[in-house]
Amino acid sequence: ELQRDLGDIPEVRCFPQQLNQVFLNLLVNAAHALGETRGVIMVKTEQEGDWVLVTVSDTGCGMSEEVQRRIFEPFFTTKEVGKGTGLGLSISYDIIRKHGGQITVESELGKGSCFTVRLPLEGSRS
Repeated sequence: ELQRDLGDIPEVRCFPQQLNQVFLNLLVNAAHALGETRGVIMVKTEQEGDWVLVTVSDTGCGMSEEVQRRIFEPFFTTKEVGKGTGLGLSISYDIIRKHGGQITVESELGKGSCFTVRLPLEGSRS
């Protein structure tokens, strides 16, 4: 089930195709984290000061602290061989940084994960 809590946010100066790649990657990963079980993926947008926040959370399998520390490393994956390249989150991290933003993750094994993308209102700082 996909739930949305879309707040009233201003436009952000960005490269839309690149951000589309980031959010598509986060949604696909959230769906994979649910596996065969029925669960919830939540997309939320809000403004916090000079930032726009987009969170993608799931009620999936969650990640250990070790995995969370490495999740944005190139070629790191928890998927079985042939199922993932380990580049999706690394590329997403680079895209968000180039937009002057941040991407973080909070997760608990067996309870799910929440990725937060923070983008500055004034556009790219690079």
